[in-house]
Amino acid sequence: MKKLLLLCITAFMLVLAACTSDSNVEEEVSESEEDTGSGAEAIDFSIMALPNSLDPHAANDGYSLYVMTNIYETLVKLNQDLELEPGLAESYEQISDTSWEFKLREGVKFHDGSDFNAEVVKANLDRVRDEEVASPLAFLFTEIDEVEIIDDYTVQIHTKEPFAALPAHLAHPGGHMISKEVIDADYAQMEEGGNPLTEVNRTPVGTGFFKFEDITEGEQISLVRNEEYWGEPAKPEGITFRAVPEDQSRIAELTSGTADIIYPMDPNDVEQVDANDGSEVQQRPSANMTYLGFNTEKEPFNDQNVRLAIASAIDKNAIIENILVGIHEVAETPLNPTVHGYSENLDPIEYDLEQAKAYLADSDYPEGFTAEVVLNSRTHQDVATYMQQVLSEIGIDLEITLMEAGAYQEYTANGDHEMFMGGWGTVTLDADYGLYPMFHSDNIGAPGNRTRYQNDEVDELLDNARVEMDEETRLQMYEDAQQIIIDEQPLIPVFHTTLLTGINSELDGYYQYPSSFPYLKELE
Repeated sequence: MKKLLLLCITAFMLVLAACTSDSNVEEEVSESEEDTGSGAEAIDFSIMALPNSLDPHAANDGYSLYVMTNIYETLVKLNQDLELEPGLAESYEQISDTSWEFKLREGVKFHDGSDFNAEVVKANLDRVRDEEVASPLAFLFTEIDEVEIIDDYTVQIHTKEPFAALPAHLAHPGGHMISKEVIDADYAQMEEGGNPLTEVNRTPVGTGFFKFEDITEGEQISLVRNEEYWGEPAKPEGITFRAVPEDQSRIAELTSGTADIIYPMDPNDVEQVDANDGSEVQQRPSANMTYLGFNTEKEPFNDQNVRLAIASAIDKNAIIENILVGIHEVAETPLNPTVHGYSENLDPIEYDLEQAKAYLADSDYPEGFTAEVVLNSRTHQDVATYMQQVLSEIGIDLEITLMEAGAYQEYTANGDHEMFMGGWGTVTLDADYGLYPMFHSDNIGAPGNRTRYQNDEVDELLDNARVEMDEETRLQMYEDAQQIIIDEQPLIPVFHTTLLTGINSELDGYYQYPSSFPYLKELE
């Protein structure tokens, strides 16, 4: 797999696999089974938590996207060379500065038997932008002005201004195509007083190579192979995603054979899994950035000197070597090096304990203070424990609170936190997605800006970069925005993640995108 510093895809997680045992395969396999790829067993995938939602317009957390990418498909997709190519669109082209034309695949059916066509595309892109629906993924498509149906299998998407990143945004899971029948049902229940983004979560219907079977709340979600898939069917019979919050419990399931794949993994557990006969850890590069974030609307973190003091007190190299056993990479800037828009020309905050003390002395809190940091993983807890020790040297008493994943997402989205350990995956591999949802003031809360950061100059740079057609100018805008963000430190980039997935050694065909999304179709 090659790293590209180009184009687009982003957060956190997945894996999968399928064991084929000759003893479990009947001697006579029907011709239809051979054609559909039957024979591959179902895969058991243990993850930290179940999705917040199975509605592509409702959730942008890693656990939700890991499952949804197997149920739904997009008009445009990234291949394993990280290049954009047609998906549910047979072809696409830019026909003017503000118009794109998409020719759709004919004969594609949703899991409920309904047709995929131009009307469906319009219904999806209109819904994700509908203010009454209030999708947290709307920021991906705010540049769209109109979706025009040309004929049953041709749509034109017109943007308010030139928007070169449109195909990359359509490849994001927020561009997943949902059955219009279910979208209509969701609007119907809204008219009766129900909450938006409800019916699709209850009945997730896409065109993907797996389809939703059932859910046991808080425990597991089961998908089965879509035997009517328009392309080559999936090899596994199905996938069961099970919620297993504890790291050692997931490892025990993998090493005992209960689970085929586990994700995520702590770097300190890699040796244990690799040493076990029958399991291994696959390490892959990511587009993720792990950070320590501040709620910039709350005291004392509305004080820039406080944030700079904490940033200067943290030795990231020590974290990598002593806490993360040298597996992850130091992060100095908001964008991962795999992302188009990453720059080596930025001036980061250096580790300097004496400078940290000087920043705190110049702040409104020269004697220090007590603050809480919330997080939702053992790895983040280990890193925060190190920070707790070093920050005590400059007078800051850090209290660590480990939360369940869903509660953590809600807590930080609502702005109830003071400090938090978080992660962001630039799914599109383009700076727009790495910066716009994280730092633009329009996206405070669930869309991505959990630091609640507001800077008019950064907003203007990110707005202008979205519609800038000259690539050199566009990249300079992203570089300028990043330097302002670094100087103000609404968050401290700590490390860029190496994706660590525990897998049954007998499984072949596993692939994980830099976004951390697992590709499970070819597992056997």
